[in-house]
Amino acid sequence: MDRYLVLSSDGHVGLPPGGYRDYLDPKYREIFDAAMKIQIEKTREAEKLFLVKEINEAWRRGRDRLLTGAWDHGARTEVMDGDGVAGEVLFPDGITEMNAPPFGAGIGLTPKGNDRELQWAGARAHNRWLAEFCQMAPERRHGVAIVPATWDVAEAVKEVRWARANGLGSIMLPVTWGDHKPYHHPAYRPLWAVCEELGVVVHFHSGPADSEQYFGSWPPDPGEPVLRGAMGIYVSEVAWFVARPLTFLIWGGVFEDFPKLRVVITEGTSAWVPSYLELLDQRASDHPGNAKLGDYKSHLKRKPSEYFARNIRIGASIPRREAEQRHAIGVGNLMWGSDFPHPEGTWPETAARLAASFKGLPDAEIAAILGGNAAAVYGFDVEKLAPLVARIGPEKRAFA
Repeated sequence: MDRYLVLSSDGHVGLPPGGYRDYLDPKYREIFDAAMKIQIEKTREAEKLFLVKEINEAWRRGRDRLLTGAWDHGARTEVMDGDGVAGEVLFPDGITEMNAPPFGAGIGLTPKGNDRELQWAGARAHNRWLAEFCQMAPERRHGVAIVPATWDVAEAVKEVRWARANGLGSIMLPVTWGDHKPYHHPAYRPLWAVCEELGVVVHFHSGPADSEQYFGSWPPDPGEPVLRGAMGIYVSEVAWFVARPLTFLIWGGVFEDFPKLRVVITEGTSAWVPSYLELLDQRASDHPGNAKLGDYKSHLKRKPSEYFARNIRIGASIPRREAEQRHAIGVGNLMWGSDFPHPEGTWPETAARLAASFKGLPDAEIAAILGGNAAAVYGFDVEKLAPLVARIGPEKRAFA
């Protein structure tokens, strides 16, 4: 075929304000009505803080109809076809379209400052809607269920089984866990086991960090001053936070005990990978400086970089500088993502952005990063998608 199969490893969807009400268990609807007003107010405050409001309004001017693709099936299909994207992996959304799931169950998923029962209720509401949305185009959509596992591992296991039974092949876990059990704790073993058993992919998506330390309060309290330099600190550390769970999983022997478990780090860039793996491999070596620390690695049969190569994938926008690092990162570990409908994503200039990142690279490597790797991880049916790719996929000659 003279066109590339393109699968976006990073897309976002969510119902507009009020839309989740019907997907909540009835007993939570009254508190949802009250909380919705607060959520919208805090989202608007966050817009101002991130300077998103002005940028977003300018960026979306004349594009409002297609941006309803954040929840509308028809608009989403039109956006994907226009982008040349045959399929995508779908995460919850947030500030951009005011469409985050309720009760703190959105892309900034964390137990900190949230209520256990309500956060689970919000997560399940999103998962119910997402299952319906994905079934509108099952060959093109791979849904990521929200699972606030740090509250209750047994509940998390049940939600994984529900997700898989309802067509959602992945889950998203909190990036930060506060004073809850970290991910190398044996309490999570049933979760890793069920994900391995059912072939469910585990995700950590960028966004959460120790924001209270940066800004003074998070979400920002009205009238409270924002600490100078807060945003610079946040953008400098946020990618570290999304990668942090890997350190716990690798050193905790999770990939040794569950060799078929698949974990994806999404929207956290990929430039950090080579130096991160170099550090972990050095710490796992027989370097004299490590000798005084005793035996802390005999439970690992492989180097950290080998677990990374086998079990971990990176979903990212992959600008040119990261494409040129692909061998140090791992060609087989990289998966491109559009980040629709966010302003920092590639839409509506996806074709030009893809060419700028990958032009002149070997055909087989482009094919793997744009779609082949994601097809293998998420189980997209390439044969079913072939007629669509023949119609909308980007032409290979544009990358020559």
